[in-house]
Amino acid sequence: MTQAPHTFADRARRLKALTTSMHDTLDRRIMDAGIFSSRERYSSFLRVQYRFMRDVDALYARADLVALLPDLRERRRLDLVEQDLADLGAEPPPAPSAIGADAPLPHALGWLYVSEGSTLGAAVLYKLAGSRLGLDRDFGARHLDGHPEGVARHWRGFAAALDAVPLTPEQEQLVVTGAQAAFGTVRGYVEQEFA
Repeated sequence: MTQAPHTFADRARRLKALTTSMHDTLDRRIMDAGIFSSRERYSSFLRVQYRFMRDVDALYARADLVALLPDLRERRRLDLVEQDLADLGAEPPPAPSAIGADAPLPHALGWLYVSEGSTLGAAVLYKLAGSRLGLDRDFGARHLDGHPEGVARHWRGFAAALDAVPLTPEQEQLVVTGAQAAFGTVRGYVEQEFA
């Protein structure tokens, strides 16, 4: 017997609980890399960001995901990271995508959860980029700048749409493994840039 799809009202909260350790470890590693100690170190951070935004970029245009997550296309940040790199005279690294554009929908949702969740921490990083390196929404820190409607509100809109997607229990697990894969991928990029 096949189970009918259901919604998981606290999916975003559940994902946070299941990935907190990975998230916290990644955050500490990034800050330990001294990304605000110089513009050169910050440029290495931008290369990490570029690689991850390149990974997820095609997902932001996928029709099936756009149908489930309103305003998904407008949430893309790859072009902003490219502009930030250009501001600092840095080239985007070669970045083959770590996730295919045709990844199973639940797996893709996990990657998008990580991408969109990163906007919450970006608000703190934006302030540090300004105070320590003189960067802002017009130069070098575009991709960290919060949404005009507010970072928390923007996140809640995404989380509510994510929570409403009907999935089977098996698909729920694919969302989790997608989020874990995304965190692991970013961690790999950090290690490559800051080895």
